[in-house]
Amino acid sequence: MSLSSMQFTRLIKHCMSIIALMAFIYIGYLLEKSKEITFIEIFTELTDYSSSLVLVLSHVVVVIRLPFCVFNFLGLVFLNNFEARPKLQFSLQECPFLVFRVVTKGLYPELVKRNVQLNLQTCTNLGLKHFTIQVVSDISVNFSADDRCREITVPADYKTKNGSLFKARALQYALEPEVDILKPGDWVVHLDEETLLTKDALIGIINFVSSSEHSIGQGHITYDNGEIVNWITTLADSTRVGIDYGCRRFCMRVLHKPVFGFKGSFVVAEADVEKRVGFDYGPEGSIAEDCYFACLAYSKGISFGFVEGTMIEQSTFTVQDFIQQRHRWMHGIYLTALSPIIPVRYNLGPILLTLSSGLLPLHLFLNILRYLWALPTTVFLDISSSLIWGTNLFTALFGTLKTFNIHHYSIWKYFFIALATMACYYLNNIAQYLNSVKIFWMLKTTINHFHIVDKKSKSKGLLKLD
Repeated sequence: MSLSSMQFTRLIKHCMSIIALMAFIYIGYLLEKSKEITFIEIFTELTDYSSSLVLVLSHVVVVIRLPFCVFNFLGLVFLNNFEARPKLQFSLQECPFLVFRVVTKGLYPELVKRNVQLNLQTCTNLGLKHFTIQVVSDISVNFSADDRCREITVPADYKTKNGSLFKARALQYALEPEVDILKPGDWVVHLDEETLLTKDALIGIINFVSSSEHSIGQGHITYDNGEIVNWITTLADSTRVGIDYGCRRFCMRVLHKPVFGFKGSFVVAEADVEKRVGFDYGPEGSIAEDCYFACLAYSKGISFGFVEGTMIEQSTFTVQDFIQQRHRWMHGIYLTALSPIIPVRYNLGPILLTLSSGLLPLHLFLNILRYLWALPTTVFLDISSSLIWGTNLFTALFGTLKTFNIHHYSIWKYFFIALATMACYYLNNIAQYLNSVKIFWMLKTTINHFHIVDKKSKSKGLLKLD
């Protein structure tokens, strides 16, 4: 197939995805549409005060939820998510020194060792010369260090100036003068202990750091590494994949700003910038240190970019861990939103996400009242609600499309996976509803616990790369 025909094929795929997205939004509109009135008529036609209050509050909740959905929509529509695989645009000799930094509690040493070896193999297979892999651990994993791999064990009595905890504490320790090996011009690539590099991601990283257009970047992550331990949580994580291709890609590639925060893995940062921002934010910035780091860097005028390529991780092995993981993220974003250090204009994304999550029970209650009372609606409410519902559901399905290669499955099995994704999408919603109830207790929450996801697979399969 010629280059032009391949480009045309990718364009066709993108156009088909846009049509599918619009179809989901239209279906949502048909489900929402009823007798429509103007917003002013809510107060003139409805004499019942409680009915007017329900509709007004419904509009308020939708307005708060809308911005994230709009950014997601823009990314899915205006950026072609079927682009060609990245190609090296720079010589490997031009690539700055890279430090692949893995932060772990040290509870799963075999997992860490295995993935370090796989990532080392990926780097050497491509011919990368100037790099090292660092494992920063609270508990030593007894890693055999050499020129390419190094283990840093955080002392038990180590305390940061502002009392940072958990992963933020370990990240800050790696930046201490007596530990730090980074020099001006070096770059750090942050990975979780279960993250696997791919050739495409490595090429994307090399292109990103060699161009030096932006100081911080992030790329896609999918959750099918060859061993699916729990199909329910893996399919529920399809929403995260879809958001990578939608909202996050739009924010990084077009706006060059982390409007709605950041993930803690597949982060590429210039060494000098990382030292300037740091990770010592105190306990409040230690639950979602990735989001806090991004917002603080954003407030300092640092430019963000998108890194091409995809890394691979595993979803949580149990539904309970899945829910606890989402609770930790929500708690961390909530604390970031309340931060007095980050100016509000750089913190609007976390603030909106916190309000949106906290108002989910109210949103559900208002929808039930609207249907029970057969209340009229407005064009704005119908369109906004259908845009949110259709875009969110399509995002999950698109994440599945990007995670699971259709050529590896029969058409019927892939169709079943798509149907199961829609069911698991609502599992994600249920997790959000359960955790949103807890958000009202977060003001009284003591920051002394960081839920650790169980990463010890009970199956005998090894992590595999395609």
